Amino acid sequence: MLLQPSAPNPAPRALRAVQRLALLLLTLACALNPAAAAAQEDTIAYFKKYFKQYKDAPSRVEAVRSLEGVESAAVVEVLAPVLKLPEPDVVLAAITVLSRFKSDEPRAALFAALGASADEPVRSGLLQAATIGKYAGGEEVLAKLLVDKSWEVRRRCVEALCATAATGVDAQIAPSCLDTEPAVRCAALEGLAGLKSPLVLEPARAALADEVWQVRASAILALKRVRHRDSIEPLLARLAVEEGRLVADIGDALNEITGRSFGARLEGWQQFWGQYKDRFQIPTDEELAKLRERQKAEAAKYKPQGGSTNYHGIDTPSRRIVFVIDCSGSMENLVVEKERFQDGGYPSLLRIDIVKTELARTIEALEPYVEFNIISFATAVKPWKKELVKANVLNKSGAVDWVRKLEAIGGSSKEDLAQAGLTASANLDAGKTNTHGALVAALDAGGRGTKDKNYACAVDTIFFLSDGRPTVGDYVDPKDVLREVRNANSLRKVVIHTIAIGEFQKDFMLQLAQENGGVFVDLGR
Repeated sequence: MLLQPSAPNPAPRALRAVQRLALLLLTLACALNPAAAAAQEDTIAYFKKYFKQYKDAPSRVEAVRSLEGVESAAVVEVLAPVLKLPEPDVVLAAITVLSRFKSDEPRAALFAALGASADEPVRSGLLQAATIGKYAGGEEVLAKLLVDKSWEVRRRCVEALCATAATGVDAQIAPSCLDTEPAVRCAALEGLAGLKSPLVLEPARAALADEVWQVRASAILALKRVRHRDSIEPLLARLAVEEGRLVADIGDALNEITGRSFGARLEGWQQFWGQYKDRFQIPTDEELAKLRERQKAEAAKYKPQGGSTNYHGIDTPSRRIVFVIDCSGSMENLVVEKERFQDGGYPSLLRIDIVKTELARTIEALEPYVEFNIISFATAVKPWKKELVKANVLNKSGAVDWVRKLEAIGGSSKEDLAQAGLTASANLDAGKTNTHGALVAALDAGGRGTKDKNYACAVDTIFFLSDGRPTVGDYVDPKDVLREVRNANSLRKVVIHTIAIGEFQKDFMLQLAQENGGVFVDLGR
């Protein structure tokens, strides 16, 4: 099949017109106000003079952010070396500044630096800036980087090209669906799907049999987004042999393509396709929207009966699960809405006893073919095992015992000791909420990758239960935690379900689930 470019997208033309107008206004402003241009030159000069003197990350971040709004090629010159620094916050600040140019001169300088640099971190950072800024005009440089020796650069290059949405860019990207590196194949499949390009269909159907599960996940997602009749039979064939979480993904894709609602029920799909395949037509977007309304009423009928794990009302067919449970001090508090938990058969109405009981019940019900692990966290993060283990009767018994021995650390029962000045005995410092550390450990649990390919993890589903906002760890601000998890999970593609209990603001837990393909459950106060 010959690769054909998709239809032209008029959006980039309109965007470039706006950019040219912005450049004209900026040039006029500088001409009318020489002091503004001089101030920008001073800012760059001060950065060159003082930046290396700053040794702490916050000062470096502030210095980098001072360059925001300076429309000069010199900004690229001074920030490119910053992209090699070890402090992630400083690098992120540089990428942010480099992504916000409004005029052509610094954008052209960015692409020139991209073509000239031999440093992978610099090229990766510049490509991320180009992607965020949706910079056009560097297609010639980007075309060369599609075959760069670094798979990270190739991946970022695919993302940058997709962000331009320029005419014919899908034809440039399509060969990357066959890249030797799984991460690049994922980026190409998802990028083409985001462009709604039919060029994704053939490689995505082939990738349904890829040996790397993340690539299969990207292929399923691509076929779901670019709906086509000829994708139904390959998806049905894969549904017959796939295991675990991707079974549900295939069901969702078939639902989206056909407008039907059989989900992961292979028999239902086979009967449907056997009856209608000779005359079936893909529903239009409008027809699909109407069908979805009807599906809501039918959803309970097709809910899986067995073969799945249920935790706090969240079902998953996954066979590789990590349960993460908060044991910080606040988990020793009583629930407020006692009537919601009164008949649950819990030993007490302490938050920790409720979640321990539910987790023990879930573990006891795991099918033998499921692999799982448990992580408890407060200030410290403590895994039950070093890697995933089979849910056989012995491992389930050991896991249940381990869960039942968990206690909230430094909770309300220790407040009297703290008030008496015995803070060490109260252990309050150990009872904080290290959300970032727990999520990083969960994403790495069972990982079989290397330093260069740490996305090759065994886990595909995480259940994360917590009653509070982050209070300790490498990152504490919820926005920072979300960003770091987003970056860490961009290649792993692990689904993160979140369960909140307590009185804190739950927007963080909701967003964490939404950004990582999961479900959010609010257990109440």
